[in-house]
Amino acid sequence: MNDCVNIAIFASGSGTNAQNIIEYFNKRNGEKHIEVKAVLSNKAEAYVLKRAQNLGVSSYRFTPRELRESELVDNLLHKHSIDYIILAGFLVKIPDRIVDNFENKIINIHPSLLPKFGGKGMYGEKVHEAVLESGEKESGITIHLVDKEYDNGRRLLQVKCDVSPNDTPQSLAEKVHKLEWHHFPRIIESYITEKESLSL
Repeated sequence: MNDCVNIAIFASGSGTNAQNIIEYFNKRNGEKHIEVKAVLSNKAEAYVLKRAQNLGVSSYRFTPRELRESELVDNLLHKHSIDYIILAGFLVKIPDRIVDNFENKIINIHPSLLPKFGGKGMYGEKVHEAVLESGEKESGITIHLVDKEYDNGRRLLQVKCDVSPNDTPQSLAEKVHKLEWHHFPRIIESYITEKESLSL
């Protein structure tokens, strides 16, 4: 494995998953040689930027238009020598050029069992509301690679949780978040470690 693998986290909201990932790799730094070098968000008010600042990680904000039509984000990724991109609650489609430049090196987490309840506009509480309205007996998380279609890339992990008749979108979200916090950093680590070892 290379001396250090640098990852960037893209997020649009509060950033609990981003903080969890940063803290996970901070604890393992020197053992697995994976480091979160930057956090990027499409929302200036996103609390994830404050979380990154508190943890000593460089943070940046851009507009969706800047992501699509300029090289601002590309240049930031180059500046920090980013090897992998992690989408942790990021609500803007990644442009094809970045998908091409980071082929099989962008990992997303989705709060449902894909292909159910995925696609454009399906995120956060909207997913949990749709799961409950459909009468599903189970939900969960899907961690997958990113390609040029929404929620479509190769799946790395799916983990299920029960949906009870008494669940609300908020209580279901809590169940799903627990799965995310436990599994996401570990899958990132195992995927990168395996991929980097194969490239040696």
